[in-house]
Amino acid sequence: MHKVRVLVVDDSRFFRRRIREILTADTGIVVIGEATNGWDAVEQVIKLRPDVVTMDIEMPGLDGISAVREIMRRQPTPVLMFSSLTVEGTKATLDALDAGAVDFLPKRFSDISSDAGKARQQLQQRVQAVGRQRTLTALASAERSAAAVPGPAAQHAPARPARGLRASALDVVIIGASTGGPVALRRLLTRLPADFSLPIVLVQHMPANFTRTFAQRVNEQCAVQVREAEEGDVLRPGLALLAPGGRHLGLIRRGVLTVRLLEPSATQFYKPSVDVAFASAAEACPGRALGIVLTGMGADGCEGAKRLKQGGSHIWAQDEATSVIYGMPAAVARAGLTNRILPLDSIADGLAQLR
Repeated sequence: MHKVRVLVVDDSRFFRRRIREILTADTGIVVIGEATNGWDAVEQVIKLRPDVVTMDIEMPGLDGISAVREIMRRQPTPVLMFSSLTVEGTKATLDALDAGAVDFLPKRFSDISSDAGKARQQLQQRVQAVGRQRTLTALASAERSAAAVPGPAAQHAPARPARGLRASALDVVIIGASTGGPVALRRLLTRLPADFSLPIVLVQHMPANFTRTFAQRVNEQCAVQVREAEEGDVLRPGLALLAPGGRHLGLIRRGVLTVRLLEPSATQFYKPSVDVAFASAAEACPGRALGIVLTGMGADGCEGAKRLKQGGSHIWAQDEATSVIYGMPAAVARAGLTNRILPLDSIADGLAQLR
């Protein structure tokens, strides 16, 4: 079995040792090196060619954000950032994602989970998932090259709306994502026109104090309006409402579709949850929703997608080739719930062309 090879980057010897101990407790992971600053990290990535890099943001010399840019320029490699959950930490983490990092985790493990064992397991699972996807993608690419077959992206023409699906038959588009989602959402939303004719609900697995800043950042880059959802918000065309971290977003019909923010139960792992948003849409507007599942670990969205489909709504999923983690979209695809499985840009094209 191929072990996921990891480079750990942090200027703190204590933190490097801690990450090494946690990762190597998983028999499927091996730490192949450490780096103490950004320039060292770039050199080690080129020399060791790891499957995954864990990266601190604040380091002497070349900081983590600049290091990510340099790695993506010289030796593109999946990078997981460690972030503080302060306002400044949030902005820096989003800068790192803009630079090419695939995902982030809180640097204080207690912010991941109050259960230390679960927090360690989350880190291991995230590294495993990112590393395995990279390996599978590399193998698929090698096989295509050997067979002289163009890659998946080259085989897809710009998507056209599903046969019979028109904007007039829909009340809302609901998009769910997790690992790799912030970058995917930004790419998708920036391809939509200002006169997009449907309301959009976004559910991204993200800590509470990240969602507002993330929505503001994406709003600056989009023609459609993007902001964090608030209780009582009315859905309207061209407005994308992002579920706030730590709470669920539901929909209720009060003449018009309206946002309800719900407190999660102790047993619910994802906060916000795609399942909750999908299920509420199935009840509030049966047969008139388009649910879209993007890149992410796990299967959040699959149960909600079943509810949507039972009511006659449509489900699209991102394909494996363009997903950072083919977990959530794979779950709905394997359950036979998808009307379409598309590359990310084709999902955006298909939405933009809905009339």
